[in-house]
Amino acid sequence: MFEYHGWVTIATTASGDDDAALLERLVDRVHRTLRDAGTLDLVDLRWSSGLPMLHLGGLDKHGGAISPELLETFARVGELAPGSYGLLHVWDDQDPECDNEFRVFRMARGQVTEQRDPHLTPVAPTVLDSYEL
Repeated sequence: MFEYHGWVTIATTASGDDDAALLERLVDRVHRTLRDAGTLDLVDLRWSSGLPMLHLGGLDKHGGAISPELLETFARVGELAPGSYGLLHVWDDQDPECDNEFRVFRMARGQVTEQRDPHLTPVAPTVLDSYEL
C-alpha cells in the first residue's frame, strides 16, 4: 500500500509580501500542473484567508506507479512558487529500504528535502500492532 498526505502554502517569495497579480498567475500555473497529474486521488487547491493552499492525499495499492508523479508534482509547486512551504508524508510498504516508516518531504522556500518521519515511524508498533514484511 502507498499512502500519502500533504499540504502546501503557496507563496511567490519568503518575504510574506507577495504581489497579488503574480500570485494569481502562479496559482494558475500550479493548477495546470495539478490538472496534468491525473492519477492523484485528493487534490484540493483553494484560497483561505487570502492565501492559496494545496492539499494532497490518497492511497494506492501499488505506489510504484504514483510515487514519481506525486513527488514531481510536489517539487514542481516549489519551483513555480519559490516562497512556498509545506509537508508531504508518504508510506510505501513495498519500498524494501523504507517499508516500515513514513517519509516526510519538507518544502521550505520552494526547496524539497526528504527525512524520516519521527512521529509515525516505525509504522509497527507505532501505528500498527504488527507488520509483516
